[in-house]
Amino acid sequence: MLNQKILYVTTEMFPYQEDSNMAETVNKTALKMHREGNDVRVFMPKFGLISERKFQLHEVIRLSGMNIIINDLDQPLIIKVASLPGERLQVYFIDNEEYFKRKFYYKNEEGNPFEDNGERAVFFARGVIETIKKLNWVPDVIHFNGWMASFIPIYLKNYYKKDFFFNNTKLVMSVYNEPEVELNEKIKKVLAFDKIKNLKALEGLRSQDFIAEAMNLVDVVVKGDEFLEGDYEQMYKEATSEKADFVEAESMENVYLS
Repeated sequence: MLNQKILYVTTEMFPYQEDSNMAETVNKTALKMHREGNDVRVFMPKFGLISERKFQLHEVIRLSGMNIIINDLDQPLIIKVASLPGERLQVYFIDNEEYFKRKFYYKNEEGNPFEDNGERAVFFARGVIETIKKLNWVPDVIHFNGWMASFIPIYLKNYYKKDFFFNNTKLVMSVYNEPEVELNEKIKKVLAFDKIKNLKALEGLRSQDFIAEAMNLVDVVVKGDEFLEGDYEQMYKEATSEKADFVEAESMENVYLS
């Protein structure tokens, strides 16, 4: 498969995160598609645990400077970029000092979830969408990995539904055995401000609920982990059984071409 524009949106990617199947899978898949001649780009959050010096991140001034309005508050969007070590594959990082500077992913030192996890996910999702539009780079495929990325199809099918920029883009989602992240009730107000209501995910307010919501909005769902556990297996079965065009793909090429 050549000359496809493929966007990977992920919360984890090796070497920025290690010891994670998602991180390894995204790295290997993105590199494979890149080496086969496709135009591949990766977007992920700039978590505070990712060393800017070690991985030589630098701010993209022409892309930064936008603000994302979260619940009536302007939040500055900062875009940083690095090349995957030893490769010419660009990785873009969505950054914001309030949301991503902290040295933990989703929980504090006591193991309690951050109250603004939902806001962080919305900022990340909208930040990716707005940056891609500013790049004027229309992907043929967007491949979502990780619960924060699941907010993107939710926004594309609701907040951006009258925006034709992504009309011909295929949406693919990989499902992994991610640890559960509980979201605060505040996410209801954040989404309502963007006129997004009546989501089934708002009944449970868990990261899994938003993954399940997104699975019903994308074109193709695949297993990121070979064996899904508990709720994830059930969610996967329900989502794929409803998709007439679903393919049990043996390779990513088949996923993108299905």
